[in-house]
Amino acid sequence: MHTVRHVAPSTSAHGTSPSAPAWRRNVYAVTAASFLGYTGFTLVMPFLPLFIGQLGVTDVGQIAMWTGVSLGVTPGLTALLAPAWGRLGDRYGRKIMVERSLISFVVLMTAMAFVTRPWHVLAMRAIQGLFAGYGSLSVAMAAESAPRDRMPSAIGLVQTAQRLGPGVGPVIGGALAGLVGLRRAFIATALFYAVGLVVVFWFYDERAVDSQWPGRADPAEGGRVTFRSVLTFQNFVLMMAVIFGLQFVDRSFGPVLPLYVEQIGVAHARVAVLSGVLFSIMAGAGALGHHVCGRLLKRYPARLVIAGGAAAAALGSGLLGAGSFRVLVVASIVLGLGIGAAMTAAYSAAGSVIPTGAHGAGFGVLTSASLVGMASSPFIAGFLGGASIRIVFFVDLAIMAVLAALVHRTMVSAERSPGE
Repeated sequence: MHTVRHVAPSTSAHGTSPSAPAWRRNVYAVTAASFLGYTGFTLVMPFLPLFIGQLGVTDVGQIAMWTGVSLGVTPGLTALLAPAWGRLGDRYGRKIMVERSLISFVVLMTAMAFVTRPWHVLAMRAIQGLFAGYGSLSVAMAAESAPRDRMPSAIGLVQTAQRLGPGVGPVIGGALAGLVGLRRAFIATALFYAVGLVVVFWFYDERAVDSQWPGRADPAEGGRVTFRSVLTFQNFVLMMAVIFGLQFVDRSFGPVLPLYVEQIGVAHARVAVLSGVLFSIMAGAGALGHHVCGRLLKRYPARLVIAGGAAAAALGSGLLGAGSFRVLVVASIVLGLGIGAAMTAAYSAAGSVIPTGAHGAGFGVLTSASLVGMASSPFIAGFLGGASIRIVFFVDLAIMAVLAALVHRTMVSAERSPGE
């Protein structure tokens, strides 16, 4: 049981009672900070192999090893710690937790510009994993800032920003690396995080959240939420499986899609460009899926939106094996839309049953499921692709089809409102 206390409408930082502009300002602040953080991160991480080469590693295998371990350690540690950071956010406030994470990234990204050995990079990435987690907290902050009927739109807006950031980050980072060098590009990344920190500090008002959710739990009560109690929330374990599956499929194409593009007859000189086009189309369609999900959930139950999105992703995965570049374009659109809409609907469905005093812990657990899918997918896809690239697409099809059927048949539609 969660103790319910009445919170009188408080005044915002600007001296007025929280209103519609107050919650919108909170959502926009979190969205902007997410976009800045995810963009800043991808300014440099796609070029990490080149940076490790600049640190004196010349063997291609060694470069690949250091890059893989350095890229994998952060999401691995973040997956382990996301629920814990979420519980601390429930207890002490999510704003200070996000500020803590952003400050650590400003410091660590600045330090990355001065490393001299590849193990320094690995150490910095490990420390980042210990202090990361603002992604899940940002989703939780947006979810509880918005009114109940606007929660899917708020979550979708933040996830759209988190999807678009990595779409533009590498372009900016590549230009910066050419102009000022990779080391100074890390400084630019730190500046992106610093601006995101200022946005959250200045524009996000937690008192407006208290006014929005009069039944918000006491901090001490939120601290009693356990991992086991989170798993008992209605549909929660199912939504964890959905989020894991969607993230697994979404990240399975990176190791194999460029190879498949060349297999279907595209000239080697054009493979990189056309593969990039497909990835961009997929990312853009995913962002659109996140964005329109809120409107879909106003007309249809979450069960149908999630099952429909997963079914669309299954169709897109199957079309990828058709062997024509034009079909690949269509498949990328269908796949991105399906994954984007289903992902936001799954987070919204889970958010609708998480008590307000446990938002951070609940979204932290969901993020752990997402990160495990993100970390495991490239390894498994690469292994399967060694036998046949089409096997990867048909495994993705099977995963999405099973999830669509499972959600359609087992998901409880009568979701309760947050805090009930």
